[in-house]
Amino acid sequence: MNKPEQKPKKTEKQSRPGWDEYFINIARAVSARATCLRRRYGAVVTQDNIIVSTGYNGAAAGVKDCLEVGKCTRKELQIPHGERYELCHSVHAEANAIIRASAGELKGATIYISGADSGVGECHSEPCMMCKRMILNAGIAKVVYSDGDGSYHVVKPSKWLSKRI
Repeated sequence: MNKPEQKPKKTEKQSRPGWDEYFINIARAVSARATCLRRRYGAVVTQDNIIVSTGYNGAAAGVKDCLEVGKCTRKELQIPHGERYELCHSVHAEANAIIRASAGELKGATIYISGADSGVGECHSEPCMMCKRMILNAGIAKVVYSDGDGSYHVVKPSKWLSKRI
């Protein structure tokens, strides 16, 4: 199994963040707009270190979100994380970022993903299987996601092709 590259935490000697750290922090900020009661995710798509699109997890356009309704269907049904997404009213951050960019902006781009659990803090933010398939179809060349421990992983989506997703 191919393990994603893990980037070290920033040291005191480094005063200016590298591009990956810079954009993962922006993805973290974008997640503040999420409307999910369980987890808040943000995604940023860049091309040549320029932001082309952002997205956060939230209800589809015109649908009341969980913050407005005051409840989460999946939580009420005690459905574990990563299961039964068809019962969720939210669109994933990665999907929202992808649909807001043109095909040309996505080809060879990088997507940054950061998420947080309600009341717990930053969480492991590897894309789900459905989002991995969207990332592959969009032609995105690099994925950077937070590991839930203040660092992040870098992976080439082409490595996902070695197993069925």
